[in-house]
Amino acid sequence: MNESLLDLLREGGHVLYARHGEATVGIDQPYLNFWYCFTQRNLSDRGRRQAVYYGEILRSLQIPISYPVIASPFCRTIETAQLAFGWPSVQVDPFWFETYRLSGNLSNAEQKRILDTLKAKLEIKPPQGSSKVIIAHSFPEGIGLGPIPNMGTVIVKPRGQGNGYEIISKLSLLDLANLSR
Repeated sequence: MNESLLDLLREGGHVLYARHGEATVGIDQPYLNFWYCFTQRNLSDRGRRQAVYYGEILRSLQIPISYPVIASPFCRTIETAQLAFGWPSVQVDPFWFETYRLSGNLSNAEQKRILDTLKAKLEIKPPQGSSKVIIAHSFPEGIGLGPIPNMGTVIVKPRGQGNGYEIISKLSLLDLANLSR
């Protein structure tokens, strides 16, 4: 199984949707401001090490990545992406804040709007022979891609715009590291 999954990843054509590294304990402030990291939960020292390790794993497994890597506008997701892939390789996409909002109290219409946009984004095929990386957030149980552990990755196979996507696998950081074994 590991070898065939690794072979698939090396062929490209996937979206690697990863949750940011471990964040500090606490909550994001009610006056959250993306420009001021002190209003947010940020990466812990362990989370920073996880992010560096994540990038090292993908490089050592020779998984081709298309750049830029996409990150949610939170400091913890941007820092995760920068530590894993390098500062100039990261592009912030404000949409991924919407996935964070799914854990809140939203109307059914608002939740559907976010999930429809999520589906549309995950249907987009990456450039031939590479995979797209998105660093964002976990989801509530039964919604979107479901719960994802710190630096966990959901491997998504886009079927093209309007055709949906398939979840190939969900891997913890350790699972990903063990793909080559």
